[in-house]
Amino acid sequence: MKPIDHQILKLALPSIVSNITVPLLGLCDVTIMGHIGGATHIGAIAVGSMIFNVMYWLFGFLRMGTSGLTSQALGSRQFKEVSAMLYRSLLVALVSGVVIVLLQWPLQQFTFFLMQPTDDVLSLCIPYYYICIWGAPAVLGLYALTGWYIGMQNTRIPMLIAIGQNVVNIGISLLLVVGLGMKVEGVALGTVIAQWVGFLASLLLLRCYYGRLFHHHIIHWTEIRRGLERFFRLNTDIFLRTVCLIAVNLYFTSAGASQGALILAANTLLLQFFMFFSFAMDGFAFAGEALSGKYFGAHNKIMLRQTIICTFRWGVIVASMFTLVYWLGGTSFLSLLTTDSKVINAAAEYLPWAILIPFCGLAAFVWDGIFIGITATRGMLLSCFVATLAFFCVYFLLRPTYVNHALWLAFLIYLLLRGIVQTIISYNHNNS
Repeated sequence: MKPIDHQILKLALPSIVSNITVPLLGLCDVTIMGHIGGATHIGAIAVGSMIFNVMYWLFGFLRMGTSGLTSQALGSRQFKEVSAMLYRSLLVALVSGVVIVLLQWPLQQFTFFLMQPTDDVLSLCIPYYYICIWGAPAVLGLYALTGWYIGMQNTRIPMLIAIGQNVVNIGISLLLVVGLGMKVEGVALGTVIAQWVGFLASLLLLRCYYGRLFHHHIIHWTEIRRGLERFFRLNTDIFLRTVCLIAVNLYFTSAGASQGALILAANTLLLQFFMFFSFAMDGFAFAGEALSGKYFGAHNKIMLRQTIICTFRWGVIVASMFTLVYWLGGTSFLSLLTTDSKVINAAAEYLPWAILIPFCGLAAFVWDGIFIGITATRGMLLSCFVATLAFFCVYFLLRPTYVNHALWLAFLIYLLLRGIVQTIISYNHNNS
């Protein structure tokens, strides 16, 4: 095994563990509701979770931009800039989180209008929303901290935080729902408490492990303010790319919801297949992100190329493993998520699409990590924009005949095109 492989695994394995646990925050909620309630309760959690995904994904640059810029500063040994990056990112994160809380009512009206859930699902979504909204500052703050840790080549602390969050979430949710008889409200409270515990624990570990760095490099407000302009300028492409991601994911859930609670629940369960693969794949993407940023900042083209090649090699291995697991055990996995036979049978009809997710999304995930590390954000935006257009074109053309099958086909084409366009961009850049 090459030295670069050791570096990738050292960064990727903790990220895989932490990223695999991230969907457990939502999967735990879906599973509890799947056993306590039925299709309506599962649908309510799906719509409520998507609303917060819409909000939080818009701030994805807090993690991605922070990671890329921090790793480059580390590679060029600009340690004062390393410290300043965290201050800037945390400032933006916490201010944004407070604004979201203050604007919770108009945001609720707008997002529920876009989602158009049925009345039975809506009645359960509303209390879930007004509880989970209080976790916004913690979630965005943790985005900033996680990005900074990855940029510092440290994926162990995010792993510990993610595991701790899930232990808290599962424990409190079960206590409130099973022990005290609460339903959607109990799940929401468990999620919010877990989010704040994770954020505060991350701050504590920051002080323990990196306190000396910030002590030796005092950052003044003028330096933070001056760097904010560059921070936002470089992350505009990431923000617009995120808008494309949100458009696809929001419409995917909305299209399922328009077909009724049963199809919405079936699509929600199958999306767990995508979530597990994506968070596992992101482990290697994060490794490529941290290493490519470091070598790009150090102007080491040889190691940068090796990072790209080896990250793709590990990506193929991961995609192969997930495809095999989904093919052999997909139906059994559905049965673990819910005891509702109608939902299971409905999801089984679309299971073949979920099995194709790993290889359709492989290149997109790996290239995203590399492009973030070298801050080639314009290429990320272009690829996602093209793929998003293809998603809507394919779905609207095929929807009258194939309905939900058309939705899944459009989603897979969207994943595939992102990777294809990024590969073309990378090839042209290397040969220009």
